[in-house]
Amino acid sequence: MTAHQPIATPEQSKRLSEAAAAIGYEIVDIAGFLDLVEEHANSQRSCLKILNKRATDMTQANTDVRDAVQNMAGKTSETAREVQASAELVRTSSEKTRSVAEWVHALAARTEDVSETLTAARTNNQQIASIATQVNTLAINAKIEAARAGDAGRGFAVVAEAINTLSQQTRDAAVEISGNIEVLTGWIADLRGEAGGVAKQASDVLESSGGTDSALSRIEESITAADEQAQRIAGQAGRVEQAMNDFRPALSGIAEAVESSATGIEQTHERVLRLIDTSETIVQATALMNPASSDGPFIGKVQALSRTISQQLEGAVETGRVTLEQLFDRNYRPIPGTDPEQYTTAAVNVLDQILMPVQEPVLSFDSKIVFCAAVDVNGYLPTHNKKFSHPPGNDPVWNTAHCRNRRIFDDRVGLKAGRNKEPFLLQVYRRDMGGGEFKMMKDLSAPITVKGRHWGGLRLAYTF
Repeated sequence: MTAHQPIATPEQSKRLSEAAAAIGYEIVDIAGFLDLVEEHANSQRSCLKILNKRATDMTQANTDVRDAVQNMAGKTSETAREVQASAELVRTSSEKTRSVAEWVHALAARTEDVSETLTAARTNNQQIASIATQVNTLAINAKIEAARAGDAGRGFAVVAEAINTLSQQTRDAAVEISGNIEVLTGWIADLRGEAGGVAKQASDVLESSGGTDSALSRIEESITAADEQAQRIAGQAGRVEQAMNDFRPALSGIAEAVESSATGIEQTHERVLRLIDTSETIVQATALMNPASSDGPFIGKVQALSRTISQQLEGAVETGRVTLEQLFDRNYRPIPGTDPEQYTTAAVNVLDQILMPVQEPVLSFDSKIVFCAAVDVNGYLPTHNKKFSHPPGNDPVWNTAHCRNRRIFDDRVGLKAGRNKEPFLLQVYRRDMGGGEFKMMKDLSAPITVKGRHWGGLRLAYTF
């Protein structure tokens, strides 16, 4: 008895196809979310590496600052002591200078007194000289009278002579004293003049000594304040070092946790990508099982169009419009001033002429179709639909959505579409529209070959 082989009905095949597509949709959506999470995790990992390095740099810098501040604090303390000692020495010298200045002041005052005394002595000496002259006159008169008296006046004459001699000596002494007084008066006058000048300078010294004392006091206060501030900074640097030492283990723990999470996310992402491949195999199989599924018309269309493109490219090579070397040129040359960057190759002009008439009409085949464009095995898309082939502007976000020709789409979907050699490949993916906007859609592709060489694939993207 032959075992009964159950055959799925068209309705069952349709439901299976829809379920497979739904699974693919969800898995791709999760993969997209994981892409974002992985991107954030990698960003956090990079930031933590930088933060950890900066923390190390800060710790080292703080250590250097602490050492420098402690050294400075020692220097300021030593300087403060030297300034205090110097200030004390200057104050001592200032006191001595002040004493000398005061003595000079007093000397100037005393020279005035001496000058007055000498003036009085000159007056007294003049009086003595006058008296001596009078005495001399009296002695002469006495001698005359003694001569008249004869023998009786002889003794008186001797006395008169002695008085005369004494008066002469007194007058001579008075004259000599007057001369000495004049000389002494000159000396005193010079001394008084010099003492006056020195006294003026002494007054200046006395006035400036007060300013010097104030300046010394301010210097002492400043250096003392600097010393206190240096000691406080040294203390703060020590506390910062302790805080950094406490902070670094916590930062290292966070870094290890993020690293572990990022590694887990990467591993999960890899598993999800493998799951996507599995889901796409299921979607592919269900599409093959049920040609009448919702994807059937699109599969037939993309296969027919890929054959048309292959034939026209071969015809262009045969007629000499383009060589195989030009057609398979993989030297993508950047187009200046484009953001996102666009590229050109040796065959873009011919590709525009062949691809655009084939790709553009298919947009009206079904309202679900978003775009139809051929890519080579590296994901390079030379010619896009007109609505995605605007000249680039200054806004990268706008360019991302509207200037999609001449771009390289080397993401997972783009590369698989360009490198697939099976009759068709059906993928589910999130299309990046720029500015953080994504659209979930199906990507159906069929291979393009030229003279037996695999050039790439024709992509037909449509919504669910």
